[in-house]
Amino acid sequence: MIVAGKEASHMLRDKRQEYLTALILIGPFVLIYGALFVWPTIQMALLSFTKAPLIGPGDWVGWDNYVKILGHRLFHAAFWNTAYFVLLTVIPNTLVSLAIALAVNRLKGWQQGFVLACFFLPYILPVSVVFLTWNWIIDVQYGLVQYVVRLFNGGQPISLTRTIPLFMPSVAFVTIWWTLGFNVLLFIAGLRNISPEIYEAASLDSAGRWRQFSRITWPLIWPVTALVLTIQLIAQLKIFDQVYLFSIGGRQDATIVLVQYIYKLAFQQNKGGEAASAAMLLFGMIIILSVLQYQLLRARGQK
Repeated sequence: MIVAGKEASHMLRDKRQEYLTALILIGPFVLIYGALFVWPTIQMALLSFTKAPLIGPGDWVGWDNYVKILGHRLFHAAFWNTAYFVLLTVIPNTLVSLAIALAVNRLKGWQQGFVLACFFLPYILPVSVVFLTWNWIIDVQYGLVQYVVRLFNGGQPISLTRTIPLFMPSVAFVTIWWTLGFNVLLFIAGLRNISPEIYEAASLDSAGRWRQFSRITWPLIWPVTALVLTIQLIAQLKIFDQVYLFSIGGRQDATIVLVQYIYKLAFQQNKGGEAASAAMLLFGMIIILSVLQYQLLRARGQK
């Protein structure tokens, strides 16, 4: 009985030491996370219930800001433009990235590294460089793309970022070109975790490439696919830089997105309370949609 009691006390002491070590390790991160994310989020939530400017106090107005924002025509336009942009980018980006990863994964040695670097290079470029590069490529007067446009438009150029119906597809194309390199890396990592022996066994069973992809590759990289889709959804719901830069000099209200709408309220109209309420609405959308999507995709992958 005495021996058992000593063993129990040692186990309790070890548990306490483990908890203390864990607390020491994660404590600084929790403090930093709370200071840089949790506290500002609480402050923004409180600000959203006031009629405050961007800097300074304001009167408490309750839910008035939310009612006003939800009834605002420009908010509706920003919501649907953002949804349209998500539709144009999230799934196409994922499919293109997967196709490129499958092709690159078949290469060997320096060839694979070189091709992978070529696809990843745009991802490390700042958005200003991406904008200047593509603004030159699609320029109406001397852009390379206009040579192709003239072939299908009777010799006449088209301003892709000044023509409203073409604006979002054009910016979506640039965004996919810019960001797919990271997704390709994720898919490559997932493909390398699949044992070659599985494919060898499938080949012995006379399984073709499509059957191997649909029965082996696709199910085994489904967790990576769910991750890529979730990352893309969150990123594109927060789209701002590309849309803002390409819309300079044009009709910005016609192509406005949610973050741009928040920017306009806060920095152009000095309506801090309304901007905070719009930001909280976007924050809620991102949390709900990303969690729902990830859970649905994970549930599908477990079937």
